[in-house]
Amino acid sequence: MSRRADDQRSQRKEFAAPGGSFDRTIRILRIALPVAVGVVIAILLLAPLADRGEMSFVLDKNRVERAPERLQSNNAMYRGVDDKGRPFALKAGSAVQRNATPGQVQLNDLSARIMLDDGPASVQAGGAIYDIEAQTARVPGPLEFEAEPGYRLSTSNAVLAFGPQTLSSTGGVTGTTDLGSFKGDRLEADLANRTLVVSGNVTGRTEVGPFRADRLTVDLAKGTIALSGGAKVHVNQGRLR
Repeated sequence: MSRRADDQRSQRKEFAAPGGSFDRTIRILRIALPVAVGVVIAILLLAPLADRGEMSFVLDKNRVERAPERLQSNNAMYRGVDDKGRPFALKAGSAVQRNATPGQVQLNDLSARIMLDDGPASVQAGGAIYDIEAQTARVPGPLEFEAEPGYRLSTSNAVLAFGPQTLSSTGGVTGTTDLGSFKGDRLEADLANRTLVVSGNVTGRTEVGPFRADRLTVDLAKGTIALSGGAKVHVNQGRLR
């Protein structure tokens, strides 16, 4: 037994001796363990990107089909200021921005609120294309504009520019103001300065009676109505029939 014990002690001394197999094992582990840890971390980081059985391919930018919609939102709101620094806001039931028209948003169930010198005004439309940079809304369908006192316009195929506060349309227009009522084929309105120009088959009525003209100019600030041919009608607080 003593010889076997001596042999075991000799083996242990040899294993633990400087430069022995124990030291060689430690030197190997000092290198191998950090490398193993690095490999494990790399595997964990790259696992989400690993091949999951999907086919890889190269896209041809000339053939790939673009996504029809880049951004879609419900209950969207856009805010801005006009050329005089007055705030305006647009609300929409839904908004879709398409790749083909960057900077332009399709708005549905549109309502807008703008500030005029004499108070707020509202706009309602079923849909519009809003240009974010130009701050204009192109409305192909019906549009309703309303301000006080008794200032209402109904038109279609219109462009509303929020910066200069102008409204133009070629889809026909009917309107009422405190000076009278009118209808015509086309409209050019300066909402900020409260002037309207209606042209094409213009008919209307004021307190002094009905009228017909090729062109009608209404200046709400001055309280005047001018018809084509130079005739001018002054109305003092006229009310509509």
